[in-house]
Amino acid sequence: MDKLIIKGGNRLNGNIRISGAKNSALKLMAAALLTDEPVELRNMPNLADSRFMARLLSTLGVELYWPQNDSVCRLNAVDITSTIAPYDQVRKMRATFNVLGPLLARVGHATVSLPGGCAIGARPVNFHLDAFQAMGADIVIEQGYVKAAALRGLKGAVIDLPFPSVGATEHTMMAATLAKGTTHINNAAQEPEIVDIANMLKGMGAKIEGAGTSSIIIEGVEKLNGISYSVMPDRIEAGTYAMAVAATGGDVLLEGAPANEMTSLIDHLNRAGVSVTVEDEGVRIQRNGARLKPVDVDVQPHPGFATDLQAQFMALMTIADGTSTITENIFENRYLHAPELNRFGADIRVQGKVATVHGVDHLVGAPVMATDLRASVSLVIAGLVADGETEVRRIYHLDRGFENLEQKLNACGAQIQRTAEVSA
Repeated sequence: MDKLIIKGGNRLNGNIRISGAKNSALKLMAAALLTDEPVELRNMPNLADSRFMARLLSTLGVELYWPQNDSVCRLNAVDITSTIAPYDQVRKMRATFNVLGPLLARVGHATVSLPGGCAIGARPVNFHLDAFQAMGADIVIEQGYVKAAALRGLKGAVIDLPFPSVGATEHTMMAATLAKGTTHINNAAQEPEIVDIANMLKGMGAKIEGAGTSSIIIEGVEKLNGISYSVMPDRIEAGTYAMAVAATGGDVLLEGAPANEMTSLIDHLNRAGVSVTVEDEGVRIQRNGARLKPVDVDVQPHPGFATDLQAQFMALMTIADGTSTITENIFENRYLHAPELNRFGADIRVQGKVATVHGVDHLVGAPVMATDLRASVSLVIAGLVADGETEVRRIYHLDRGFENLEQKLNACGAQIQRTAEVSA
C-alpha cells in the first residue's frame, strides 16, 4: 500500500490542467449500455474508479478499448452477455450501481449488488428503486442484491423525489430515455454533471428537457444511437487545486476549469481574501501577503456550496485569522477528516452537523490517514502548508478521484513523493 510524503511550506506557481469530471464520466460510461452502437468518451479521467467501472462493464459484455493513460475510452455494448453486477465489483464504488437502470431499460431485467463506496454516512438507494417501481419494474432485495425486472419494458411516470438526489436523478433520467411514454422528474438535482449526462443522451437521440433545473421531462424513444462525446471538466478537482493555492499562496492558472460551475466556491474564496480571475484559458488563483479571512460555509445542493468541497475548505479555514463554521447538510457523517486535521495542530470542534474551525497561525506536519476520497485530499492541502513533513496513508482513496495529483502539484513547486508503506 502506498503513502504520500509531503514537505510543506512551498508556494505553488504555474499551470494545472483540469481533468474530465469523475462524477460525470462514471455515469456516461454506464449510459453506453443504453445503445448497441459504439460510444467514444473523450477527456476521460484515468482513475481507479473509472477503471473499476470499465471492468464491471466488461463483465456485462461491453467491448471496451481504453489503453492505460489514454484519455479516450471506446465502448460498444452490442451484446449484453450478463445482467448480473456482482458484489465484488459494486462494493468498491457506489456509481457502479447505476448500471441497474440502463440494463432494465435495454434488456428488461438486472441483478445488481447493493453499492459500496466512501464511508460518509447512509446513502440509501431507495429513491432509485422507488422511481423504477413507479415506472413498472418489479423489485425485490435478496441477500444484498437488487433483483429487478420490467419484461414488458419500463413506462413513463411522474417521479417526485423527496430530496434532490444526484444519483437518483441521473439514474432515473438514463432509464427513462428508453421507457414507453413520458417521465417527469420533480425536485430533480441540478448539478452540472446531470446537464453533461443529458447532453450526451440527447446527442444519442434521447428527448430530454429541463436538465439543470428542478423539473426534468424525458420522452422515451425506441432506440439510442452511438456517439463521440467529451466529458466536462471536473469542477471538484478544479476547486480542490484552487484551495491548495489559496492555502499555500502563489499564482496558478487552472487550465480548463469550468468557472460557471464554480460560482459558490469562487464567492467563498473571494470573501476569504483570495484573488480569483476568470480568463479565456481557465481560472487563475492568487494569494500573496495577508492572512486568510474566516468564512462560514453552509453546504447545500447545487447551486449551493458543494459537499465534495467541504473537507478541502475546512483545511483552508484551519489557517484563517479567526473562527469559521461549516454546516454539512448533505451527508451526516462527513467530518471524519476533522480529527486528522487536528493532528496538524488545527483547532476543529464538531457538534452534530456543524464544525467550528478556530484558525491557527501555522500547522505542523504529522502522520495522518485518509478516510474517504475528499477527506484524503484535505490532508494533502494541510500537508502542503504545514511546517515539516507529513505522511498521508491509505491514499488509495485519492487515486479513486484525482488523476496524477502529485505530478500536477509538484510541477507547481510542491514536494510530494509517493512511496510504498513498509510493513512492521
